[in-house]
Amino acid sequence: MSRRMRRVLINGLGVLVAIFFAFPVYWMVNTAFKTQDQFQTYTPVFIPIPTLDNFVRALGAQNLILLIRNSVMVSVSTVLLSLIVGFLAAVTLARVKFKGRAWFLLLVAIAQMAPFEALLIPIFLAIRNGLPGPLSLLPIGYNQVPTLILIYFIFTLPFTIWSLRGFVAGIPPDLEEAAMVDGASRFQAFMKVTLPLLAPGLVATSIFCFITAWNEYLYAYTFMSDPTNYTLPVWLVSFQTNFGTDWGATMAASTLFTLPVLIFFLVVQRRMVGGLTQGAVRG
Repeated sequence: MSRRMRRVLINGLGVLVAIFFAFPVYWMVNTAFKTQDQFQTYTPVFIPIPTLDNFVRALGAQNLILLIRNSVMVSVSTVLLSLIVGFLAAVTLARVKFKGRAWFLLLVAIAQMAPFEALLIPIFLAIRNGLPGPLSLLPIGYNQVPTLILIYFIFTLPFTIWSLRGFVAGIPPDLEEAAMVDGASRFQAFMKVTLPLLAPGLVATSIFCFITAWNEYLYAYTFMSDPTNYTLPVWLVSFQTNFGTDWGATMAASTLFTLPVLIFFLVVQRRMVGGLTQGAVRG
């Protein structure tokens, strides 16, 4: 009975914690379907009379298709660049022993701990003055969408290297050597043995990079002056004007903005949780 009672208490506590964190999401979706008189009343309306007017106003925003295109392009490009460069760096740090490897890992950890907001002014000055040498030929500058890809890539790369290094270090090199003894080349052994074992880490890291690039607002608003180059986080604040805030349209836009990441997370949540925990304890 005592064991059963402890289990009931633990499960009840877990349910309360889940409700605590899920309630803001529920209230956002709830407000998105309310009429103006329902979300401005002093008495909370937990089950509203649904209306789609808020979604109509949210989807009627100017240049919405361009904003969706910019967000998808920036997020996907950031994920691909971070995975490619971070994966190569992680394999090198985990498999190759060279002088100064510990110091390099320390620099990666320090770069990961640097706050985004503190780097805004230095990065802005560097972008405004232009990239040096041959890099000046790249379409990187103020009010250029590739600039956001470069900035988000810089922010997500340290975490990608640190996380994937733990995964690579946790895979014994003997597996590749055994495959090579059976006749496989080094590349075949890596692709058929090591890479499938790294799938949870790649999924977890890609989700982190995607969420970081998808949700970022400060740099997208600072570096983009043309409304056609904005991303969706800037679209969310477009419902705040000098005449007030359209809370219904804001909540509807927030709900639509959250759906892609939420659906993707629900599909791969097991791989993400397992990948983050394994990458944290290995290496």
